[in-house]
Amino acid sequence: MPRTGERGGPLTRARISEVATGLFLERGYDTVTVAEVARAAGVSSVTVFKHFPRKEDLFLDRADDAVEFLRSAVRDRAPGVGVVTSLRDTTLRLVDTRHALSGVKDRSIPFFRTVAASPALIARAREIASDLQRTLADELARDPAFEGDAALFAAFFIAGYSTVMVETARRLTAGEPTGPVIDDHRARLERLFTALGGAFPD
Repeated sequence: MPRTGERGGPLTRARISEVATGLFLERGYDTVTVAEVARAAGVSSVTVFKHFPRKEDLFLDRADDAVEFLRSAVRDRAPGVGVVTSLRDTTLRLVDTRHALSGVKDRSIPFFRTVAASPALIARAREIASDLQRTLADELARDPAFEGDAALFAAFFIAGYSTVMVETARRLTAGEPTGPVIDDHRARLERLFTALGGAFPD
């Protein structure tokens, strides 16, 4: 059985994230301080920074999940399944289940609006994308099929995925009907993977 500290750590982190997200969505990211988040969550500012070293990560708190998504898509694919196919299947599954990483979850619109209103969050989102690109390149560098091309493939994938996400965010926050936007989001991802598959056959 896990010790209380082991059980409490993830629970405390989740509670802080939930409280912070609520405050940021309600008042805007830049107007809320870490001290206010800590007070509302019933913890100290030290505890907040223990779980989230940067204020931006209180809101953009799925970076670790995105890293695991990429690593799993490369490492855990079935024998005979190529990287492009694995990334495609995993990415489209996120969309179809409206996962938080998909960009089409129910709360995506207020999330996108909050990010767009904060230069600090925009900058951090770009840093996270750069980190994810390095993560994917490092994973692919272990695969002989990507010898010399790991960094190029990672750059194409992250740039393409980011482009799809930004366009979807723009259309959703502009008030376009959700259903058609999500359908087009999925179709553009399909075209991205078709292009990647043509350049880097499985």
